[in-house]
Amino acid sequence: MKKEIAFAKGHATENDFIIIHDPDGSIDLTADEVTRLCDRRAGLGADGVLRVVRAGKLGVEIPGVDPAWWFMDYRNADGSLAEMCGNGVRVFAHWLAAHQLVDIPDFTIGTRAGARPVTVVSADRDDAVVRVDMGPAEITGISTCMIGDRSFAGMGVDLGNPHLACVVPGLTPAALEIMALQAPVFDTSFFPHGVNVELVTELAAGPDGATIHMRVWERGVGETRSCGTGTVAATRAALADAGHAEGTVTVRVPGGAVEVEILGDTSTLTGPSRIVATGTVRI
Repeated sequence: MKKEIAFAKGHATENDFIIIHDPDGSIDLTADEVTRLCDRRAGLGADGVLRVVRAGKLGVEIPGVDPAWWFMDYRNADGSLAEMCGNGVRVFAHWLAAHQLVDIPDFTIGTRAGARPVTVVSADRDDAVVRVDMGPAEITGISTCMIGDRSFAGMGVDLGNPHLACVVPGLTPAALEIMALQAPVFDTSFFPHGVNVELVTELAAGPDGATIHMRVWERGVGETRSCGTGTVAATRAALADAGHAEGTVTVRVPGGAVEVEILGDTSTLTGPSRIVATGTVRI
């Protein structure tokens, strides 16, 4: 028998998500159901699913996460579980604020990567700006990947999920825009759980200050219009490539722009969120 469930659709710099409000943890989505929901021809279409649930209703304990917190149960479009999604957290926080599920602008969301403090800078039912404390952007080493017949060297960066951020010497925004992206071939001993791969321009001065451009191939999804954790990984790599340990950078992706700050042992991501639809779906 098919399930009929309520949903919302939102995006953050066009990284788009299906939102399932399930505070009591009563909706048991299988990997196949997630895949069908995210199918862009036969389903609703999305890069992933955000299930809005109380952490204490998950049935498992997540280290560092209070059972009373709202928990972002995130699934990739292929149905696999993901530890963290920076764009997803912004949409998740927007949903909570827009529906009065939190009563202060600063609160903490639980994820499989741990606690993520957020600040809702502004929000109504349709649009929001959200700042997320992304935690440390930990450099894990240097590795390479192949995309088509080209080899790229990059910096491994851990943000609760794995990234290979490849700053490409001499790459222009125009050249990046027309590059053919496909599934990368990477070192599985370095990235045993898969990896998100970012192609990044070198740090440059722009009208908004330091700026980079980025495209990303996300594990379990493919190329997306944006990746929140990817923008932080790309910023960490671009700053390091330019000889800096810290800084604030505007990251331009196909879906828009966000601001990333690397400061000391932590990083923040600030950017927009938009809720575009609500309804019911049978799966």
